[in-house]
Amino acid sequence: MTTPDRPSDADFGDLDFSDTDDLDPSHMDAQALEDLRSQLKDANPAVVIANHCYGLFELAAVYLSSVPPKLEEAQLAIDALAAIVNGLGDRLAPASTELADGLASLRLAYVQLHAATTKQD
Repeated sequence: MTTPDRPSDADFGDLDFSDTDDLDPSHMDAQALEDLRSQLKDANPAVVIANHCYGLFELAAVYLSSVPPKLEEAQLAIDALAAIVNGLGDRLAPASTELADGLASLRLAYVQLHAATTKQD
């Protein structure tokens, strides 16, 4: 399965997505939340959305790699990724091609695992 490359930190300016607890509003004081919002409004939305797509890719991959595979859960994550990637297309540039390739890889893995699971039943 081809894993798309995440955008570099430079693509996000000063935003740091490495610690999601820092992005949870319930863990932030009002000033920290306002600072994050200020940084986010200056970020390239295509890059921020692409980053969410990488999270959906990883979520689907986790479900597909479970033993046994969690196909229903993987399908939902794949469908969510497809809705964004197919719906926005080239507007996700520069990540649009990588995301489309990653989506195709997930779909292929899903079909192969579904077929293997069906044969065992």
